[in-house]
Amino acid sequence: MSTLSSVSEESSGPVQRSIAARLTEAFAPSELQVINESYMHSVPPGSESHFKVVLVSEAFEGQGRVARQRSVNRALAAELAAGLHALSMETLTPEEWRARGGAVSASPRCLGGSKSDS
Repeated sequence: MSTLSSVSEESSGPVQRSIAARLTEAFAPSELQVINESYMHSVPPGSESHFKVVLVSEAFEGQGRVARQRSVNRALAAELAAGLHALSMETLTPEEWRARGGAVSASPRCLGGSKSDS
Protein backbone atom coordinates (compact mmCIF):
# COMPACT_ATOMS: atom_id res chain seq x y z
CA MET A 1 0.00 0.00 0.00
CA SER A 2 1.40 3.38 -0.94
CA THR A 3 1.43 6.09 1.67
CA LEU A 4 0.88 9.49 0.14
CA SER A 5 0.38 11.29 3.42
CA SER A 6 2.18 14.42 2.30
CA VAL A 7 0.30 14.64 -1.00
CA SER A 8 -3.34 15.40 -0.32
CA GLU A 9 -5.54 17.22 -2.82
CA GLU A 10 -6.24 20.01 -0.32
CA SER A 11 -2.68 20.77 0.74
CA SER A 12 -0.63 20.11 -2.38
CA GLY A 13 -0.04 21.94 -5.59
CA PRO A 14 0.02 20.68 -9.17
CA VAL A 15 3.78 20.03 -9.25
CA GLN A 16 3.66 18.00 -6.04
CA ARG A 17 0.71 15.95 -7.32
CA SER A 18 2.45 15.40 -10.67
CA ILE A 19 5.61 14.16 -8.94
CA ALA A 20 3.55 11.74 -6.82
CA ALA A 21 1.63 10.44 -9.83
CA ARG A 22 4.72 9.86 -11.97
CA LEU A 23 6.61 8.10 -9.17
CA THR A 24 3.61 5.94 -8.32
CA GLU A 25 3.29 4.90 -11.95
CA ALA A 26 7.01 4.23 -12.41
CA PHE A 27 7.84 2.48 -9.13
CA ALA A 28 4.65 1.08 -7.53
CA PRO A 29 6.00 2.25 -4.16
CA SER A 30 5.13 0.74 -0.81
CA GLU A 31 5.87 4.17 0.71
CA LEU A 32 5.92 7.52 -1.03
CA GLN A 33 6.26 10.93 0.54
CA VAL A 34 6.54 13.99 -1.67
CA ILE A 35 7.37 16.89 0.61
CA ASN A 36 7.35 20.47 -0.65
CA GLU A 37 10.29 22.11 1.11
CA SER A 38 10.14 25.35 -0.88
CA TYR A 39 9.08 27.29 2.22
CA MET A 40 12.56 26.60 3.65
CA HIS A 41 14.21 28.53 0.81
CA SER A 42 14.31 32.06 -0.55
CA VAL A 43 11.32 31.74 -2.87
CA PRO A 44 7.89 33.39 -2.92
CA PRO A 45 5.19 31.89 -0.68
CA GLY A 46 3.31 29.04 -2.36
CA SER A 47 6.27 28.07 -4.56
CA GLU A 48 6.77 24.52 -5.76
CA SER A 49 10.48 24.55 -6.54
CA HIS A 50 12.18 22.43 -3.82
CA PHE A 51 11.03 18.90 -3.00
CA LYS A 52 12.10 15.96 -0.92
CA VAL A 53 11.00 12.52 -2.07
CA VAL A 54 11.01 9.46 0.15
CA LEU A 55 10.45 6.53 -2.19
CA VAL A 56 10.39 2.90 -1.06
CA SER A 57 10.07 0.33 -3.82
CA GLU A 58 10.98 -3.24 -4.64
CA ALA A 59 12.13 -1.85 -8.00
CA PHE A 60 15.31 -0.69 -6.25
CA GLU A 61 16.41 -4.21 -5.27
CA GLY A 62 19.96 -4.82 -6.49
CA GLN A 63 20.53 -1.19 -7.51
CA GLY A 64 23.03 1.21 -6.02
CA ARG A 65 22.10 4.71 -4.86
CA VAL A 66 23.20 6.43 -8.08
CA ALA A 67 21.20 4.06 -10.30
CA ARG A 68 18.13 4.58 -8.13
CA GLN A 69 18.43 8.36 -8.30
CA ARG A 70 18.98 8.29 -12.05
CA SER A 71 15.79 6.27 -12.48
CA VAL A 72 13.86 8.82 -10.39
CA ASN A 73 15.34 11.65 -12.48
CA ARG A 74 14.20 9.86 -15.67
CA ALA A 75 10.69 9.44 -14.27
CA LEU A 76 10.57 13.15 -13.40
CA ALA A 77 12.25 14.46 -16.57
CA ALA A 78 9.26 16.65 -17.49
CA GLU A 79 9.08 18.28 -14.05
CA LEU A 80 12.84 18.87 -13.98
CA ALA A 81 12.72 20.42 -17.46
CA ALA A 82 9.78 22.61 -16.45
CA GLY A 83 11.63 24.35 -13.64
CA LEU A 84 11.77 22.03 -10.65
CA HIS A 85 14.82 23.57 -9.00
CA ALA A 86 15.83 21.07 -6.29
CA LEU A 87 15.01 17.45 -5.61
CA SER A 88 16.30 15.61 -2.56
CA MET A 89 15.77 11.85 -2.60
CA GLU A 90 15.71 8.97 -0.17
CA THR A 91 15.38 5.89 -2.37
CA LEU A 92 15.07 2.66 -0.42
CA THR A 93 14.07 -0.96 -0.74
CA PRO A 94 11.34 -2.18 1.62
CA GLU A 95 13.97 -4.03 3.66
CA GLU A 96 16.10 -0.87 4.01
CA TRP A 97 13.00 1.11 5.02
CA ARG A 98 12.11 -1.45 7.72
CA ALA A 99 15.71 -1.53 8.97
CA ARG A 100 15.66 2.22 9.58
CA GLY A 101 12.28 2.01 11.27
CA GLY A 102 10.54 4.18 8.69
CA ALA A 103 12.57 7.22 9.74
CA VAL A 104 12.96 10.10 7.30
CA SER A 105 16.17 12.13 7.47
CA ALA A 106 15.83 15.78 8.43
CA SER A 107 16.59 18.24 5.67
CA PRO A 108 19.35 20.78 6.21
CA ARG A 109 18.54 24.44 6.68
CA CYS A 110 18.82 26.57 3.55
CA LEU A 111 22.03 28.61 3.51
CA GLY A 112 21.43 30.50 0.27
CA GLY A 113 19.83 33.87 -0.35
CA SER A 114 18.12 35.87 2.35
CA LYS A 115 17.36 32.81 4.57
CA SER A 116 20.97 32.92 5.81
CA ASP A 117 21.14 36.70 6.23
CA SER A 118 21.01 37.95 9.81
